[in-house]
Amino acid sequence: MESINPLAVEIETALAQHDSIVLDASGITFGDSMFLRLVLSTHSEADLRIAAPSPAVIRLFGVVGADTVLRIFPTVEDALAT
Repeated sequence: MESINPLAVEIETALAQHDSIVLDASGITFGDSMFLRLVLSTHSEADLRIAAPSPAVIRLFGVVGADTVLRIFPTVEDALAT
């Protein structure tokens, strides 16, 4: 919960300068509805690519079906290459 606001600020800053964002999700160990809302709203605003999601993030996306609409890549390099 303490990390969501700084992440939102970083995403907002990146969106002001770029049309696409790569989110390295490898270090995210917990995701709740606030995180999911941030990811889905960013997805609707920009070309969001989720890179190297942790097992917790993969599980969250799978449970709610977000894995069918988000662009998820196994590595940051793969996300940057598209």
